[in-house]
Parts: sequence; C-alpha cells; structure tokens
Amino acid sequence: MDAAQETLGMMAEETLDPRDWADVQALSHRIVDDAVAHLRDVRERPVWQEMPGEVRAFFTAPLPRSPSPLADVYAEVARNVMPYPMGNIHPRFWSWYMGSSNLAGALGDFLAAIQGSNLGGGNHAAGLMDSQVVNWCKQMLGFPASAGGTLVSGGSMANIIGLTVARNAKAGIDVREHGVAAIEKPLRFYGSDQIHSCHRKAMEALGLGNRALRRIPTDAGLRIDIAALRAAIAEDRAAGFKPACVIGTAGTVNTGAIDDLQALAKLAHEEGLWFHVDGCIGALIAIAPENAHRVAGIEWADSVALDPHKWLHAPFEVGCALVRDAVAHRKTFAVTPEFLESTPRGLASGEWLHDYGLQTTRGFRALKVWMALKEHGSDKFGRLIDQNIAQAGYLAGLIEAEPELELAASPTINIVCFRYQPGLRGEALKALNTEIMLRLQEEGIAALSDTTVHGQHWLRVAITNHRTRREDLDLLVRQVTRLGRQIAAQRPASS
Repeated sequence: MDAAQETLGMMAEETLDPRDWADVQALSHRIVDDAVAHLRDVRERPVWQEMPGEVRAFFTAPLPRSPSPLADVYAEVARNVMPYPMGNIHPRFWSWYMGSSNLAGALGDFLAAIQGSNLGGGNHAAGLMDSQVVNWCKQMLGFPASAGGTLVSGGSMANIIGLTVARNAKAGIDVREHGVAAIEKPLRFYGSDQIHSCHRKAMEALGLGNRALRRIPTDAGLRIDIAALRAAIAEDRAAGFKPACVIGTAGTVNTGAIDDLQALAKLAHEEGLWFHVDGCIGALIAIAPENAHRVAGIEWADSVALDPHKWLHAPFEVGCALVRDAVAHRKTFAVTPEFLESTPRGLASGEWLHDYGLQTTRGFRALKVWMALKEHGSDKFGRLIDQNIAQAGYLAGLIEAEPELELAASPTINIVCFRYQPGLRGEALKALNTEIMLRLQEEGIAALSDTTVHGQHWLRVAITNHRTRREDLDLLVRQVTRLGRQIAAQRPASS
C-alpha cells in the first residue's frame, strides 16, 4: 500500500448528501409549499420594498466554515431573501423589460438542477431536449428546420452569437485563424439610433470597436430610416469601408418601435449584407394571432436573437440565437480538442452543443421552457402577448383621458411612455416625475422605469407580465395622479 492509499484509508470519506433523507424530504415538501404560496399570494405583497439595515448586514457575514442544519439555512433564506425580490413576478412590475416567470418553469429549473446535466454535449436526454427547444423557437419564428441555433444566457449573448457569425461570414478572411487585424477593409455594421447597448458591447468584444457600429437616424415612429441607411452604406463603401451587417430591431427598449423588417431584409439582400434581427423584445410577437403582422420579415433574417425569459415567461435566464446558415454557425465556434472527440457510441456519441457558442459548460436551460410550452401550448403564449399589447392600448387610453397626464405617443406594442404634467418644463418636470416613480416603488405600489424619448424625459411602463390586469392599470393612473398632486403641492412656489 502506498502513502496515498494509506492516508485515504485513515480518513473518514465524506459526501454532500444528507445523513437522513427523510428529514430532507420533509423540509423539501415545506419549501415547495412555501414556494407555491409565494406565487399564489404575490398580488398581496408589495411590488418591491427596501431592505432594513439588519437584512443588509446579513449579507456581510463572513465565510461559513462549519456546518449548519439545512432547516436553519432555509430559515435564513425565507427571512432575508424571499421577502426582498426585484419584484418582476408581481402583476404591477413594469420596469425595464422583464418576464414574470411561471410555476412549471420554476419546477423545470429545479428538476434540471437535480438532474445536473452539463449541456456542453454528449448523448443524453438533456442535450436532445435543448435541441428540441431550439427547433421549437425556429418554428415559432418561421425559420427553416435546417437552420442552426443555440440556447444562451439571454439577449446580449444571443446578439453576440449572431453578430460573431456575421463578422466571420463577411470578413473575407479566416478571422479565427488570422484575427480582425488581418481584415483588409474595416467592417461596418448598421443599426438605428434606438439600438440596444448590448450591440456596442458586441462590437467591442468582437474587436471591431464602437465606431464600427454606425447609428442610423430614425423616423417619427423611432424606426430606422431606410433611405438614410442606404445612403450611409453607399457613403461607407466610397470611403473604403466594407458594409457587412444591418441590425434590425423588433421592439426597441425605449418605446417598442419595430423596424420595417421586410424592407431591411430586401435592402440587405440587394447590398450583400448580413441581416440580423435583435428580437429580444418583440420576436415572439410572431406567435401572437392579432399582432404577428408587426414582425413580418423576421423569418427572412440571417440571424435572430430572442429571449424566452421575456414573453415565454421562463425563469431567468435563457436566451436563444438562431442562425439560418447552420454550417456558418458551427464554423464560427467549433473546436474539437482531443479530449472532446466524438465516439461511435456511448456518452460521447451525441452532438457537441458547445460547437455553437462560446460556452463549453452549459446549464440545462431547456427544461423550464419545454415544461411551460408543454403545459400551456404556444397558442396560449401568443394570446398572452396579444393581451399585453391590448393592455398597453388600454393604459394609453386612460392616460389620454386624464388631463394631468401626457402620453409621449401611441404605443406600438406593449411599452407606454407618459408623464405627469402640471405645467412644468425641463429639469423641474423631470424631477417631479422621477419622484413619482421612486415613491411608487418605495410604497410598494408599482415598479416603473424612466427613459428619454425625442430628447424629453418620460415614465415608462413595459407590460410583459401575464399576471397584469386592467384593474392594475386603473390603479397606476390613480396613484400617479395622487402622487403628482401631492409632490407638486410640496414644491416651493418659486420652482
């Protein structure tokens, strides 16, 4: 016996499994009961609440070095974590652009964690389900079955996947081998001046730089100006640049504006450009029976980014990148080191899913999407999208009917920008509306965000929530006007 074997023989071998499975089973049942109650009673709780000092202090505790009973650990989570969420599952959470989760998806996340599969690849059920969910996303958007695709963390990464394939396909050289410095003519990408900030990050990460992304002016509806885009492409060609990709937006973050995707597809084809669609907000409108026409042309894109954790309400996080040319997609990312070679049968005989993105280690994101789609069917998710868009129209009508409120513009889809207007201008008006937004949050009434549209400050309501009801929107208008009057009355007369 060598020294290592002798040492091991003297040690008591340990595991992370519980000593008493019955106790853990009982606690697990209690946790599930509490979780169901948490969802069931969400409407009765504040949308958001500030954490007391003692709760904040809890998160500064040092590294635990000795064990604690699991029941005590859960008690700390129940006391210090569960009452203080971001709030996006609440029916009156309308900040930024968040999905509101669902129970089947949460159970799917739990089961995925229990199964514990790594989705880098291999011959196992999780890998097949991952591919199945990607195929379902293709079907929802009208993409061909032959297209490539991959599940990722969210919209930012999905856009990076699509834009990386675009860069490599249009570079004119083997970028993977020689790098971006070897590209003969600097590449140009194009998007509207309303484009999401993740595209700047993509340009930087791809080694092209922020200046490679040319922001094109938008029309009165904040959609990309097609004539201005065509002129910019011609100007860049004349200046020695190589136009490579046009990025269409299916739902801008600020207002939900949707570019003319059919016109962009036609232009991209004529100009020999890659056509990428950032559909993280609105791509899934394609399954909404009353509104699918708004994203017509998305099925012609070379690549699309979409977010199942938005309008499919999957628990965070899961995005999806689709690429029409599956060969170009795989060619952009595939690497086969000796330790990841396929075998004719057995565990390593399955497809290596890491060949379609940047991650070698990948979580089992598909199950939560799969379970919810199986439980409800895609038709219901489409109806819920129509419902949110109709609710935005309803809210816009309430705002227009209230003399103290001002609507920025009629909503395109499900984003409504408005403000309380007691006759103020500039910074004073912005300060008043910002205070309204903050008090709505602090009083637990509703969560709104704010933004700038056409150079002016507005409150912003993004209704991406299957729990929202018209009564919630009625309440919002009442509370905004109440707070607006209250805050305006407290202002010094000189201001």
